[in-house]
Amino acid sequence: MELRHTDTNAADDSRGRAFGLDGDLYLPVVIAALLSLALGALLALWLHAGWLIASAVAALPIGLTLFWAVALKHGRPPGHDRDWLDQKLGGGDFTRDRTAQRGLLDA
Repeated sequence: MELRHTDTNAADDSRGRAFGLDGDLYLPVVIAALLSLALGALLALWLHAGWLIASAVAALPIGLTLFWAVALKHGRPPGHDRDWLDQKLGGGDFTRDRTAQRGLLDA
């Protein structure tokens, strides 16, 4: 019995990992963290807003970006974030049944 050997390109399929996130998904998180720091400094130091208000407003960019990266992109198929957003904003579903499609009930 002869052993069959085939070449695989498993390394080509992986985009790598950095900071526990797939591929270059860490870049928006790092950019949002820098933006949050700058926004917090701007509000607290230059505009003399209270520290509580400044930190709450500054937490929005990093919080939203982390939600997007971890919950909607990391380990999900391509386009999952757009499909989730379309579903939450009331986008129509694709179906062959015309009565189930939104906007076509009155037609």
